Amino acid sequence: MSRNKDRIGGTQNMNVETPPVNVMQSNSEGFSFVVPTEFVELPSRGKFYPEGHPLRGQDSIEIRQMTAKEEDILTSRTLLKKGVALDRVLQNLIADKRIDPDSLLVGDKNAIIVATRISGYGNEYNTGVTCPECGTNQKYTFDLNESTVYCGEDCVDLGVVDNQDGTFSVELPKTKVTVVFRLLNGADERRVSGTQKKGANERNITRQIAGIVLSVNGDNSGEARQYLVDNIPSMDSRHLRLAYRLAAPNIDLSQQFECEECGYEQEMEVPLTADFFWPDR
Repeated sequence: MSRNKDRIGGTQNMNVETPPVNVMQSNSEGFSFVVPTEFVELPSRGKFYPEGHPLRGQDSIEIRQMTAKEEDILTSRTLLKKGVALDRVLQNLIADKRIDPDSLLVGDKNAIIVATRISGYGNEYNTGVTCPECGTNQKYTFDLNESTVYCGEDCVDLGVVDNQDGTFSVELPKTKVTVVFRLLNGADERRVSGTQKKGANERNITRQIAGIVLSVNGDNSGEARQYLVDNIPSMDSRHLRLAYRLAAPNIDLSQQFECEECGYEQEMEVPLTADFFWPDR
């Protein structure tokens, strides 16, 4: 894959534009200051949002920098147990209150999360990694500024067609049926993952297929879509999931890892553990 992406770090920091730091101001109660904001580049460039959505056609989103109030949210056991702590933080940080975090495309949401982590705790992310070669557990430091923005340009390599209406079409290699699929937003991702339901992890693949497929050979009925989910050959399932991954704009957190024990080198996805938002734990 070409992976023609922009580096987050340096001058192409997700096209982040940080206004000048606001100076402290006096008021009747002593002092106050305005929390700085920054503009985060959206991997989707606003292309795949429906008409009327505040991010339709927008290539960036303004967010506030994280404060101690958001740290309280991230350490709330109740919110963590419900799986909504991060969404509550995003709701607080997004400047445009018309934007529901649940309506964010997954890739755009990930970009905001990474930008929030960098502005809150810096770009160095130190976390535990297990070497795939020798199995040694070790601490490894990743540079989040080395993450890249992927805009979905590689999907054409798999015969994926952008329908210019927020959907994509692809012909499956085994059955030769044409599937129209869509990109997931935050609410869809939570529904597909089904983290709150017993046994959900046993149906991850079929849940994803059911969540993204809109029509099969032009038939958008629930029966047609469910038949595909229940009977899709493994070759077609893999092709469809790869087509989705290539079509979906996102933040690519892949970086080079080198084992301190055996010297093994491999590009790996940066593991998002509890250390991501709690670097001092």
